[in-house]
Amino acid sequence: MTTATAGVAFTPFETRVETMMRLAWQADALGLDRIGVAEAWSHDATIVLAEMAAQTTRVGLGTGVLSVWSRTPATIALAAVGLQRASGGRFSLGLGAGSPPLTEGLHGLRWERPIARLRDTLTAVRALLEGERLPRPASDARPLRLGVLPDAPVPIALAALSDASIRLAGELADEWAPFLWARSRLEDGVALLEQGAARATRPRTPRVAVAVPVALGVDEAAARRAAAWWLSTYVTRMGPIYPRLLARFSSPETVAALQATPEELPADAEALAREVTLLGTYDEVPELVAAWREAGADSVQLVLPPGRPEAELAEVVAAAAAPERVAAVASAPGMREGR
Repeated sequence: MTTATAGVAFTPFETRVETMMRLAWQADALGLDRIGVAEAWSHDATIVLAEMAAQTTRVGLGTGVLSVWSRTPATIALAAVGLQRASGGRFSLGLGAGSPPLTEGLHGLRWERPIARLRDTLTAVRALLEGERLPRPASDARPLRLGVLPDAPVPIALAALSDASIRLAGELADEWAPFLWARSRLEDGVALLEQGAARATRPRTPRVAVAVPVALGVDEAAARRAAAWWLSTYVTRMGPIYPRLLARFSSPETVAALQATPEELPADAEALAREVTLLGTYDEVPELVAAWREAGADSVQLVLPPGRPEAELAEVVAAAAAPERVAAVASAPGMREGR
């Protein structure tokens, strides 16, 4: 396995684009691996990433993630080609199945047969990006291909959480990008990836790029409050998928306690919080990220808490760079020789 890398990501709850831009500059200057921008009900992620591409020079940029219900495969492919050109080859395309509330309440589409939708979209987008014709045109229409192809291949990540979708990531994607996944269960996800990879027509080994919500604080109490916000928000406001996922990693009673006490982390939810969030103080970040690496992550994206003061978020970005700096120092000749 390659050396793991670190980056940062924004949720749809973060609506301050200027703040996002300044943090992107900082991430670029510090040499972070990637910046991920999610899309749901606020900003168009492709527009925000185009702005970031114009104002950064080396950090990777990715959608984290686009819903496969929000655009046609051709529209997704066209955006990917444009972002790969605008970023100079730094773009990666993250896709996901979204959720019933978002798909039906914002896009006006029925959320049904999500695995089939994922498969059809991934297959069509990859075909178009590789210069092939659309695999399944409407009725008897002549299938078309893109007139312009990306300057560099566009890696495709799948934000998969169910067993079937993780297998699909192994079969069709370049990366598996789980969110709120339990660290100790990462090997379970990798086993599902391998099952999917075994049925792929073109062998590939998907990277594991975990997105971990940041629950850091100046002390343990502040960190616990941050973790409580993440967990309570995702079991009360983000549809039925996350309550089921978190109950799978803990118990229905733990999820019920989180739904009942949104301001504080219940005692029986602490183990879950330590499994699915980056819970601790700022000086513990290198060790916390290292734990994910040891569990099997190739890349760790620190998902920034939305709406927090910009100076606090800048400290998180700096902390995200710390593991890379520690690794660089440790591998320097003088350090290896004990000098």
